[in-house]
Amino acid sequence: MTTTSNHRELLAPLKRLHEIIRDQVVADCERLAIESLSAIAREEEGDTIYAVDKISEELLLEFFEREIAPATPLVLIAEGLRGGKVTLPRGTPESDALYRIIVDPIDGTRGLMYQKRSAWIITGVAPNRGEQTNLADIELAIQTEIPLVKQHLSDCLWAIRGEGAFAARFDRLAGKRIPIKLQPSRAQTIAHGYAQISRFFPGAREELAAIDEEIVHAALGPSAPGKAHCFEDQYASTGGQLYELMSGHDRFVADIRPLMKSVLQKRSAPLGICCHPYDICTELIAREAGVIVADVNGQQLSAPLNVEADVAWAGYANEAIRAQIEPLLRASLARRGLIKG
Repeated sequence: MTTTSNHRELLAPLKRLHEIIRDQVVADCERLAIESLSAIAREEEGDTIYAVDKISEELLLEFFEREIAPATPLVLIAEGLRGGKVTLPRGTPESDALYRIIVDPIDGTRGLMYQKRSAWIITGVAPNRGEQTNLADIELAIQTEIPLVKQHLSDCLWAIRGEGAFAARFDRLAGKRIPIKLQPSRAQTIAHGYAQISRFFPGAREELAAIDEEIVHAALGPSAPGKAHCFEDQYASTGGQLYELMSGHDRFVADIRPLMKSVLQKRSAPLGICCHPYDICTELIAREAGVIVADVNGQQLSAPLNVEADVAWAGYANEAIRAQIEPLLRASLARRGLIKG
């Protein structure tokens, strides 16, 4: 590969990297016991690193050093790296890098290590604009499913800004790929669909649930006796949540955990784990597929590409769902003083 500033040329090697990580993690999940995969490797400020995470971390850095950085100087941003980033080739001034590439090699670690749910490898590529480079600058994104051991299909999704979203399904048994079409829900309401506020972990879960209940009640009214007029799915993977929106499975998802900081401060409790830029760095694919992804004020996400920032976001399957839910979400947050009215 010759030196290039064309991000299109990164798509093929990044797909190859994702396949390598996927295959190795699945192989280790087949070989190792749950207790081994779920052992704590180390604690970091933004998250806990488990043994299964270490598998992908080692593959990640080795691949970038060998396959991409010699032709394309870059700043690699990921958990597990000293300071959260490294410039490659090593010794290259950060200002000389062409790109900032942010990666979460396993998004959804907890569900995968207990073999409950697929995880995702997620990557976003932005031109290097220094420390100010943010989610809105991402021009290429790709996410690849790490399936459960008992699951033979794995999806890969990608997008280049302005060119739409694309996807392919890999059959691990047959070794074949077929293109698939992403189609977000066209439903005009959340009624009888999946819609939820994320509340994966302890800490202000009752407040998040109250906001959820408030929105649903305002949108749909009280449920009839013995009935349920909408459903929820707490998929503890941001990449997975975006996939559910893109594939038409979910109609509304909001992750507002960062806004719980003031709630928890009143209890003298710390804010727990939140969504970070590396978790949401493939939201470009969702937007290219037709999903509306925004911050809680309805604006495009613009968090800096680092491993520290907390990100609150909302995703709507279409404009009708957004019109139904976003005003209710914002009103509920404003009543609590979590955003300005």
